Amino acid sequence: MTDTTLDVLIDAHQALRSVVAEVPADGWQQPTPCELWNVAQVLQHAAGDQLAYAAKLTGGPGPEYDPFAPSGSLDATAAQLLEPALASSAAAFAAVDPSDVDVPVPVPPFALTAKLAVDAAALDAAVHAWDIAVATGQPSPLTPSLARALRPIADTLAEPLRGFAFGPAVEPPSATDDVTSLLNYLGRRADWTA
Repeated sequence: MTDTTLDVLIDAHQALRSVVAEVPADGWQQPTPCELWNVAQVLQHAAGDQLAYAAKLTGGPGPEYDPFAPSGSLDATAAQLLEPALASSAAAFAAVDPSDVDVPVPVPPFALTAKLAVDAAALDAAVHAWDIAVATGQPSPLTPSLARALRPIADTLAEPLRGFAFGPAVEPPSATDDVTSLLNYLGRRADWTA
């Protein structure tokens, strides 16, 4: 895959990496916008999802746990959990032919064009980076340009996954910005606080 095609994934991975690095020691049990999950569970879910994308692409092993039933108990440091998942995802997508129109992904519709498949993994990482950031009092890592880049894949994936991965869309205020619009469309309130 070309570097420009991977830019959105690189940016989303960096957003997730940076907010996880700044979670305070007492922040792992904080509630998040993912109603039933704390920060540790969102981290486990996000890392597991990146491994699931890599496994679909390579045929290799996926996460050793169900990313949709995270325990919230970290058996290693956050970086030890996250970094191998991000590296696996990045390496797997780097090997994808950018012209491929049938790239396997672990979510419906289960195959996308190369660009949309990369963007799907990026959407997952970026939105969970935002979840962790707002839960721990950090600035949002979701920039307007990243939100704009992710909106087409959100439009593709959100409806088939409503009620499972995404909640009902939140009616955004008029004249809203790109970040708020994306978050609201995915069922998150951009003004969420713990």
